[in-house]
Amino acid sequence: MRLGELLGALSLATDLAAGLPLETSLRTCVLATRLARLVGIAELDEVRSTTLLRHLGCTAYAHEASRLGGDDHDLLTTYAGVDRTSRSAVVGRTVTHLARDAPLHHRLAAMARVMTRPGAGDALVSAQCTQAVALAGDLQLPEGVITALGQIYERHDGRGGPHRLAGDAIRPAAQVLHVAELVEVRHRSSGSPGSSSGRDAALAEIRRRRGKHLAPAIADAFLAAHAELWPVLEATSVWELYLDDEPAASVAGPRLELDRVAVAFGRFADLKSPFTLGHSTGVAALVEAGCDDREALPRARLAALLHDLGTVSVPNRIWDKPGPLNAMEWERVRLHGYYTQRILARTPLLADVAAIAGAHHERLDASGYHRGANAAMLDREARLIAAAAADALAAEVRDGRLCRRAVDAVLGAAGLPRPERSLPAGLTPREVEVLVHLARGATNKEIATSLGIAVRTANHHVENIYAKLAVTTRAAAAVFAVRNDLVSTEP
Repeated sequence: MRLGELLGALSLATDLAAGLPLETSLRTCVLATRLARLVGIAELDEVRSTTLLRHLGCTAYAHEASRLGGDDHDLLTTYAGVDRTSRSAVVGRTVTHLARDAPLHHRLAAMARVMTRPGAGDALVSAQCTQAVALAGDLQLPEGVITALGQIYERHDGRGGPHRLAGDAIRPAAQVLHVAELVEVRHRSSGSPGSSSGRDAALAEIRRRRGKHLAPAIADAFLAAHAELWPVLEATSVWELYLDDEPAASVAGPRLELDRVAVAFGRFADLKSPFTLGHSTGVAALVEAGCDDREALPRARLAALLHDLGTVSVPNRIWDKPGPLNAMEWERVRLHGYYTQRILARTPLLADVAAIAGAHHERLDASGYHRGANAAMLDREARLIAAAAADALAAEVRDGRLCRRAVDAVLGAAGLPRPERSLPAGLTPREVEVLVHLARGATNKEIATSLGIAVRTANHHVENIYAKLAVTTRAAAAVFAVRNDLVSTEP
């Protein structure tokens, strides 16, 4: 398992959590790697990991950021690249960008909250660095990476945070990150790809902050070689560039246990809201205990740990909203399973769990999301995760939206009472047994023999089943049985 490929894929989740376009971290990483080579920094793996995980802590303050600015994504993107030591720059960005898509009264309220809480920026910096360091520790990354992640907001002149470090007290990986990130932000936000305005804005900002925010040697390296670095910033996708830039030594070098990575990124997602703390690991524990297929267990556990990774794509103003969601907000929520699947499918290392994890809000009757999959499209692992993650299991079973066997397994593992068996369409337990045989193509005589009942009784049951299901063929009855998970996988 290549560390670079795995973290590169998962960095897409950190982009979404920061409200950034996909591949922002990858793009910044490629730029930082090339700058590091130009100035002779030997610790390229440290540079790459630090840059990729730069936003690993941004879910730490999401709840508070939402309450402060109205939307955590908007707050983060509003102040991205702003010189926090310049009061005029902060005020200017607040007036021109903060909550600009919100109704006027909401925007004014957000601006007032931000302007009257000057310490909020320091609190955000501290929270993000603390979480990034902690999760990097969970990943058991090298000490240099952990240290650098605690310095992502420091400045060369010592006016950064959270520790007011200056000069060479800041890790080289963090120094390179400071330049690469500022270039990416200014280039992206100041013009369309390839436009002179984006390039000019980036060059002007690097010159202005050289020796203040930025280490002079690294700023100078960019200014001298900028012409050959623009293609990195203007490429449609940088995934292949990112993989090609991986140092040869690291391909067979640093490796991580996949389970440890999944636990850390599950926590990254759960930390976004106070209402989801411990959710992913709790779901994984229930799935692990309820899974009766030992061969499928590792895959099911990984999918459970990572199933809510896409929740970071949804702003906390939606997740934490006390009232009902409107149509637009609900649509954002519906897409989080899609983003989970897309992130995990980026690398072959996680491709086999991507569809399972992305299906955790699907339902047997096709009423779920994001694909509207039905029972025939959902495998055992996906059903277990859906059951473990649901809030109202008994109601979901009763209404025919969750797999009954999966719910039973999860609740049994959790030591909870199983929901009362409420069979769909008013079927009796005996009629379900008959339906299973009927769905498998058995004749009435064969059904009678298998169940030890008279043929006339079997005929009567089949007639009642057809009437209750409002169908007239075995095929239609079989579809009903499959959609409602009444047919066992065993013959």
